[in-house]
Amino acid sequence: MNSNQKIAIVTGGSRGLGRNSAIELSRKGIDVIVTYLTRKEDAEEVVKIIEGNGQKAAALQLDTGDVSMFEDFVFRLSNVLKEKWNREQFDILVNNAGYGVHASVADTTEEQFDSIMNVQFKGVFFLTQKLITRIADNGRIVNISTGLTRFVIEGFGAYAAMKGAIEILTKYMAKEWGSRGIRVNVVAPGAIATDFGGGAVRDNREMRDFIGSQIALGRVGESEDIGGVVASLCTDEMGWVNGTRLEASGGQLL
Repeated sequence: MNSNQKIAIVTGGSRGLGRNSAIELSRKGIDVIVTYLTRKEDAEEVVKIIEGNGQKAAALQLDTGDVSMFEDFVFRLSNVLKEKWNREQFDILVNNAGYGVHASVADTTEEQFDSIMNVQFKGVFFLTQKLITRIADNGRIVNISTGLTRFVIEGFGAYAAMKGAIEILTKYMAKEWGSRGIRVNVVAPGAIATDFGGGAVRDNREMRDFIGSQIALGRVGESEDIGGVVASLCTDEMGWVNGTRLEASGGQLL
């Protein structure tokens, strides 16, 4: 077994940015474990694509919004690492899983707030806490934020606030785990045409054109515009980038 072989975990890897990030990591010679909430078949398709790229892969079910599930997830992860890689640790964690709520601050319900907090902030905090001893020294963590922490589009107050918390948390993680050589960065995508938020950006031509007009490169982003950014942050070439927010928005609302 090649002890230098890198292994990544990408949460929410069955669709959208997570899917593309997992595939791009495999193109860089990294093995990948993807997690999924309900889309098992989609996750297994990603596994096949990764294997087609010559890398090992696996898919595990995980609800990142339910902290009580994390102990069982770590148990199942340990078994997969042992069986497939003969390893106890992995190297890269991409905290990608999430969803958006579109509601004004005045109209956001407590239920919506709690749900988005559990997935976008609390889940990331405690899942990373649970996994940190299993991340090898000189590993990498990439958290996913949003361009909405820099610019404002009405209706995303709760979502953006949770992502703002993730950006602060990223700096603290980088500081606390730097002594182990673990680099922690955050990627902030701009408007992306995926099924996120009900697929509004992807499916609404008028919205696409309007947002595209506010982006220096003249169009909304695609999943393929983000996965490579995430994967690149996990390479040695980006080894001196740490505790940094990297926006990938094509120059949105400059």
